Amino acid sequence: MTETVIDRVRKVMDAASLSQAAFAEQIGLSPDKLSKSLGGVRRFSSLDLARIAEAAGTTVDYLISGREPVRPRAAARSTGAVAEGAGWAGIEAIASRFQNAYEVLQLLDRPRSIPDLPAPRADLERYVDQGERLASDLAEHLAGRGAGSPAGMDLPSLTRLLADHCGIDVALVEFPSRAALSGATWQSDAFRIVLLATTQEWTRARFTLAHEVGHILARDAQDLRADATPQPGKQKDYTEVRANVFAAHFLMPAAEVRAAWERTVADPQAPTDAELSELVVTFKVSPSALAARLNRLGLLDSLRRDRFRGFTTEICHVLAGRLDDHYRHRAESAVSRPPLAPMAELLAAYEAGETTLRPLAAYLDRDVDDLRAILEPARPPRPLPEDEKGDPVFQP
Repeated sequence: MTETVIDRVRKVMDAASLSQAAFAEQIGLSPDKLSKSLGGVRRFSSLDLARIAEAAGTTVDYLISGREPVRPRAAARSTGAVAEGAGWAGIEAIASRFQNAYEVLQLLDRPRSIPDLPAPRADLERYVDQGERLASDLAEHLAGRGAGSPAGMDLPSLTRLLADHCGIDVALVEFPSRAALSGATWQSDAFRIVLLATTQEWTRARFTLAHEVGHILARDAQDLRADATPQPGKQKDYTEVRANVFAAHFLMPAAEVRAAWERTVADPQAPTDAELSELVVTFKVSPSALAARLNRLGLLDSLRRDRFRGFTTEICHVLAGRLDDHYRHRAESAVSRPPLAPMAELLAAYEAGETTLRPLAAYLDRDVDDLRAILEPARPPRPLPEDEKGDPVFQP
């Protein structure tokens, strides 16, 4: 016999060892309404199910489908998957916490908007060419939506661009110290998310973000994929090569680099350290990444490329007279923060009486009572909405 939602509600009630009347009081329903719902006469609303899940320590998804949350798996790569015991469990837990929020939003009929994005061209066999074309196609996609160029955007602006126009949510999180990873990504039909390790090396965070976006466009992250720090020119895994090429072209488009070079460099045959540093500040990349890009574009010879690679981002900002910008960017990449779009929807659902604070608290990894004290310091208790006025997520 197929188990129903009512069966699962009865099961969690039995596990709670409470009478039906006591359980009804705990979830804010009258005993009569709970009795009617358990008898199939009255519908369980989304708010009912959220309160039952909160009281029983389970999920709304379990009550509706009986399905346990999908657990992410490590994506296989020729460079080797993240080893068990080396921080993978911690990364998996972080990814699952965000994934659960997307499931809740779908159940509340507030799914994340996922626009179509460019895919690898079938006529391009070389991974290098695929990475370059993906960057070009994404630039065309962004232009078609009236978005600005990602070149020179700071990290917060870049994350907003990706969230608003690509449906890619970006979280800055503290990775387990033993994981030795800089980023991870995961995509499905319901969400696209990039996890960035908090770091003071903000140019690394930007390049890692672009690298992970390359994996999303290439459809490399159907399972949770975690990556070490990108090493352009040193990696043998062709999917990593493609992602690196994409990142370089995405953050430093050839036309914009050439235009900035002409504006900034007085003598193209002998660019000064200050002029090259100004380009680092303009494109917000590391001296090493800029030097490699300029060399590939034929603007910087190999001798000057190798010399400039030895500079640091901080020194470049000193030479350009922009040290304050360097410290601001460093602070932006060093603090944990969740993606804003799902958080805003979970809060809106709570304010609309569609769910409890539990999904938002889980998303933020906060205690429910602490979060309630922040959001409702002096607000009187809100009456429960009439069941008939809500849009239920379950119809028995």
